Amino acid sequence: MESEGQPSGGDCSGSNDTERKKVAQLRAIVEEKDPVAQEFDNLTLRRFLRACDLDVKKASTFLLKHLKWRQSMIPNGFISEAEIQYELSQKKAFSQGFDKMGRPIGVIINARHNASKRNMHEFKCFVVYVMDKLCARMAGGQEKFCIIGDFQGWGLSNCDIQGFFAALSIFQNNYPERLGKALMVHVPNIFMKAWKTIYPFIDSNTKNKYVFVDEKNSKDKLLEEIDESQLPEIYGGKLPLVPIEESI
Repeated sequence: MESEGQPSGGDCSGSNDTERKKVAQLRAIVEEKDPVAQEFDNLTLRRFLRACDLDVKKASTFLLKHLKWRQSMIPNGFISEAEIQYELSQKKAFSQGFDKMGRPIGVIINARHNASKRNMHEFKCFVVYVMDKLCARMAGGQEKFCIIGDFQGWGLSNCDIQGFFAALSIFQNNYPERLGKALMVHVPNIFMKAWKTIYPFIDSNTKNKYVFVDEKNSKDKLLEEIDESQLPEIYGGKLPLVPIEESI
């Protein structure tokens, strides 16, 4: 399983000279402060740089903080299924297929999240598990994934503002430049009240990646992003949903 802190290949092809020089500068700083940073490949360093608008000083602080978080949160280098049995039992996360840009697709069925029964630590581990699973499915220099966030049947029992902020913190602070697009489908009006609370805290570079799909032409909109052969069956495509723990 690939993690944000493990090499995934890549030499920053597609970078300009400025980016390549700043990646080298960033590497020198972080490796001097923490030799474990040698595990980071150049693509990882570039993602953290881009998230900081190519500010090397900010990126070095960001990256070293991430490294400490990962060593504390995931001391074994990965989250095992045994650590997140309850979260997996809800069958709310799936992964199969690729969008038209070659990004692996993750599907989150939000109405299966039980806010009152979730354990925060296990939930955080589950978020990391899902992120790492999606990252592990990237190939050919791909660095981003696509999410379909399904809110069919979502209600107050699923509303977990504290959990969402915990997930958002993990995502923005430790998986920068990973989200390609989040397609929000079957969104009820009641969710938009929660969204108004959440939206201001989403990184400005990420906000425009959240797309609310019109219920009236949801299949057509999804097909703009995902070929029918790669789209899950429940949205009119050809692929069955594959639980995240069974995805390859």
